[in-house]
Amino acid sequence: MKNTKALSAALLCSLAGAALAGGPDYPPRKPGLWEMTMSQADGKSAPHVAQQCIDAKTDQAMRELGQGMGQNACSKQEMRKEGDKLVVDSVCKIGTSTATTHAVLSGDFTSAYRMETRSTYEPPVAGRKEGSAIMETKWVGPCKSDQKPGDMIMPGGMKMNISDMQAMQQKRK
Repeated sequence: MKNTKALSAALLCSLAGAALAGGPDYPPRKPGLWEMTMSQADGKSAPHVAQQCIDAKTDQAMRELGQGMGQNACSKQEMRKEGDKLVVDSVCKIGTSTATTHAVLSGDFTSAYRMETRSTYEPPVAGRKEGSAIMETKWVGPCKSDQKPGDMIMPGGMKMNISDMQAMQQKRK
């Protein structure tokens, strides 16, 4: 169980790094509440579901945060268009391991998008050298009345806000 949780965390970090990589062609998402279902491609663990309330400002902030994380943790972060898909290749440090990730994003970013990733880990994470994950994201409507832009409801119900996190980072500098 512990190894599964560690691997899930590594996969989610890989997904987040790819999703937040950003770039000039990264399409903005429609403002409102997005639901993200993240699962390992092998189906060996239950999917993780998170929600995110965004507006144009917080969507941009997420991309900027990802780019900042990439500058600090990634030796490679490249994004390109291939037909109607976005392809992201990255090499990033996750703790003591290096994750080499290839991600393919498809969808319209106004109602839904899908990201498939393949990652290798050196040294292995939780005893695994590689992992594959799928993130399916859909717009579910306006944000809930108790949410503000930037709020993320993580698996397990923990709530955090990207704007608050950025403000705390700025204070540390």
